[in-house]
Amino acid sequence: MDGDVARPREASVLAHTEYGRFAELIERLPPEAWTLPTECAPWDVRLLVAHVVGATEANASPLEMARQLRRGRRGLAIEVDPVSAVQVEHRRRVDPPVLAARFRAAIEDAVRWRARWSRSAGAVPLRVGAPVHETWRLRYLMDAVYTRDVWMHRVDLCRATGQEPALSADHDGRIVADVVADWAARHGRPFVLTLSGPAGGLFARGAGGPELTTDAVEFCRAVSGRQVAPGDEPEGTGARLLATPVPF
Repeated sequence: MDGDVARPREASVLAHTEYGRFAELIERLPPEAWTLPTECAPWDVRLLVAHVVGATEANASPLEMARQLRRGRRGLAIEVDPVSAVQVEHRRRVDPPVLAARFRAAIEDAVRWRARWSRSAGAVPLRVGAPVHETWRLRYLMDAVYTRDVWMHRVDLCRATGQEPALSADHDGRIVADVVADWAARHGRPFVLTLSGPAGGLFARGAGGPELTTDAVEFCRAVSGRQVAPGDEPEGTGARLLATPVPF
């Protein structure tokens, strides 16, 4: 499954912008925020950031990437949870200011190496094990999923710390549109989807499909498998289509 992945140049711009927004968020977190729980149990804010830093440092260094993937390899597939676990394990005791500095320092190399892998080996199939159980092209991971992961965890951090995420149509709206295209390809049914907020828009496929209205961020949270908050439930006859998962 590959979805509507952004073109390589656009993918790099989106990745760089998202890394920058995540860096700005964690750099301004007060000390007391780092121990707050998140919706990504059992991670608190510090451990969630450790995961994102670990993934970004892996993207910035082929040697670090290889070390992490060795932990996740199961036969011919790579499982997500063991890779995330080693990212957190090796950074869980790093002080928050150091985590933030390490993240900022890894951004340029992460963007560069992701683009390089996408160009040189983008068509290579990648078997992803539990909990995803799919085969992707490497460019899908490099150009789309890694950026979505940082984006969604930025939302997770904002929710955990009581902040509003910085959202814009040109950046977040493009990420959301890519998620919608991926979601539509996966369920293959006609629909009319109205997403509200700065990252939202009107999306449709086919004729005679059910209608669905919700917030753009809540849509992404729902298809990522997160629990939709009370009062943010989608409206319309197409709500059942939100059971179609999309990788983040």
